[in-house]
Parts: sequence; C-alpha cells; structure tokens
Amino acid sequence: MKAIRMILTLSLFCCKLFASTFSESGNTPWGYDDDLIFIKQEKPKDEKLKQSIGQKTCRGMIRFFQVYISPIDGPRSSYYPTSSQYALEAIQKHGILKGIGMGCDRLLRENGEVWVYETTDRFGPLRKLDPVQ
Repeated sequence: MKAIRMILTLSLFCCKLFASTFSESGNTPWGYDDDLIFIKQEKPKDEKLKQSIGQKTCRGMIRFFQVYISPIDGPRSSYYPTSSQYALEAIQKHGILKGIGMGCDRLLRENGEVWVYETTDRFGPLRKLDPVQ
C-alpha cells in the first residue's frame, strides 16, 4: 500500500513539474482550449438548482476530471462544449441516467470529422457546435 501511494505521489509530482516547465516557457502542450474548462456560463441568481445526491456525485467526478486529469492529458475534444461539460449539462438538465447516456453517446462520436454539425471558431480552433438539447 505504501509503494502504491509513493508511486502515485511521484507520478503526480512529475506531471506537475512537466506542466510547470511548459507554462514557464509560455508554451502549453494542451493546445488552444486549455482555458475552456474554466469558462462559466452565467445563470440567473434567482434560479436555485436542486440536485439529487447522484447528480452531485456525478458533478464531483466530472469536475475532478476537468480540474486534475484533463490538464495533464490535454484537450482532445473537437466539440464545443467539450464532452465533459456536455455530460455535466446533460445530467443537470435530463437527470442521471439519460445524462450519462447522452455523455457516453457524445464520447463515441468524438473524432476529427466535421460531419453535419455547425462549426464555430469563437473559442480558438474550428470546433463542432453541439449544445445539450
């Protein structure tokens, strides 16, 4: 158990060191959309979101991925919003089961082809526009 903990700590340290090396030089290995994760959509203050325990759990897991894993792995989404943000919005709007299903479907469609989607270059490179409906 101590060996696993030591390996995880060392690997996180190396990843952090690798990321800080690139950020100090001004170059980021993650492309144009490394700041898209932190774009927050404004919501009316009057509207209080009531979320179930399952929705809060899913939101916590997805946010953990967005904050800690995605910057290390790098952005790969050819969609706007990104697939993780799409899953968050789908779970919030449609509930846990349908939202997870929609998020998985979105991940299966993730590729570099333009297909039939509208495209936008508003947030950097050309991306397929596919909001939650």
